[in-house]
Amino acid sequence: MAKTRRPVSPHVTIYSFPICAISSITTRVTGCVLSFGAAGVGLVEIFGGNGAALSLMQHIGSGGLGGVGFLGAGAIVAGAKFSVAFPFVYHYLGGLRHLVWDGKPEMLTNVEVEKASYALFGGSLLLGSLAAVL
Repeated sequence: MAKTRRPVSPHVTIYSFPICAISSITTRVTGCVLSFGAAGVGLVEIFGGNGAALSLMQHIGSGGLGGVGFLGAGAIVAGAKFSVAFPFVYHYLGGLRHLVWDGKPEMLTNVEVEKASYALFGGSLLLGSLAAVL
């Protein structure tokens, strides 16, 4: 800036992304999270032997990790379940949203896409939370 005496263009850290962009980015991130999670389960199974991944999941699900400070085992289990359920639900519902848009392109207006993005976040949080407490 000192050399050219021109202002620097805005950076992404000060730019407010629209909900549609955040929704698109979140869909990609949840896809990567699911891929790495599946690879992690596969690696546990390969290196831990037959049934190691199932045993690990049962151990976490039973609250075998114990409590940490004020958090009980139930909160840790619910958090572990939510960390799996939310990306799965979000990515799945995002895929359904795109299938609807492919079949009904008239729904691809700025207003409708914004509404669908808010509905996707809300529905995913709700269903992911429900799945975590079951």
